Amino acid sequence: MHKGRFPSSVLFCCDHNSIRSPMAEGMMKKFYGQRAYVQSAGVRNDREIDGFTVAVCREIGVELERHRTRSFDEMQEWGDDLSGFELIVALSPASQRRALELTRYFHLDVEYWPVIDPAGLGERREEKLAAYRQARDQIREHMLARFGPPTEQEEDE
Repeated sequence: MHKGRFPSSVLFCCDHNSIRSPMAEGMMKKFYGQRAYVQSAGVRNDREIDGFTVAVCREIGVELERHRTRSFDEMQEWGDDLSGFELIVALSPASQRRALELTRYFHLDVEYWPVIDPAGLGERREEKLAAYRQARDQIREHMLARFGPPTEQEEDE
């Protein structure tokens, strides 16, 4: 992953905006504070924020309880134009395709970070949490590699 300039605005996207992209949005805000405008979206918006997502992010001090899921289309309806983002980070193949489709007329960077989709993995609660933690930690690794060490102090909870 290339370590470019720190972007002024970042959009994270995945399939439903209920697991991976909200994790990334929450972590980016926590780690880098006000350095960038950060949002997230999904190809579709047909689910609420996932409970396991909320749980594993709370473990690292990221609160996602109040996250409202939204799709690319809703985002644009609400006036968050894709062309206004300096960087789009896709966390799933479908969202990468959609982002490239929507931005083909803009000079925008679309990066793809492969992150597992923990939905449906594991039978018992502990196994499910382990899968969600793996997704969270993969996002964190990509983020630190791309944007450098956190500028906000991670609170000791």
